[in-house]
Amino acid sequence: MTRPADAPPVEPELARFGRPARWVHGLVGVLMLVCIATAAVLYNSSLQLLVGHRRAVELVHVWAGYALPVPLLAGLLSAGYRAELRRLNRFTGHDWRWLRSRTRRDGRIPVGKYNAGQKLNASLSGGAIAVLLLTGAVMQATDLAPLAWRTGATLMHDWFSLAVGLLVLGHLAFALRDPVALRSLRTGTVPRRWARSEHPAWADEVEDR
Repeated sequence: MTRPADAPPVEPELARFGRPARWVHGLVGVLMLVCIATAAVLYNSSLQLLVGHRRAVELVHVWAGYALPVPLLAGLLSAGYRAELRRLNRFTGHDWRWLRSRTRRDGRIPVGKYNAGQKLNASLSGGAIAVLLLTGAVMQATDLAPLAWRTGATLMHDWFSLAVGLLVLGHLAFALRDPVALRSLRTGTVPRRWARSEHPAWADEVEDR
């Protein structure tokens, strides 16, 4: 089917995310939101009265928490996903400049596939998931862990849960402000113009390749 002569030109798209990375991000996001929602019910008496079935909510929370690392570990089977992790785990001098700059989006600092804020978010999220999983397991081990351990684990679990909730809210706020980036997690591609504006160093890398 041919395009009409007066139709606007199709903007070229650059491949940004492979299917494994998109699936891992989506599954972890869903499980994290389930954990946050069930935690809110467990810690808020008004929500408990509204929802009811506290034991069922608690079981959903526990099993969603145990399931959180599964997509992350399954993704390691994909070479493309491992490449994404290496990018996220590499902080450069440009990243430090980006964090200190108040005009970080003026194009003067070369930004790769991920900016420094995205790298920090990934590191904080991964660390928080590990802490929450460990402390949650200690809280559940009533026959194995001493009371002092479980008390300390409960306190740490509560504070990290609050921090993760704020981190997720911030992540969602930034995502909703950039519909192109949000769309890329569904389609895997971004317009070339957006890539050159937001991640110019990565755009150069892709086009040179």
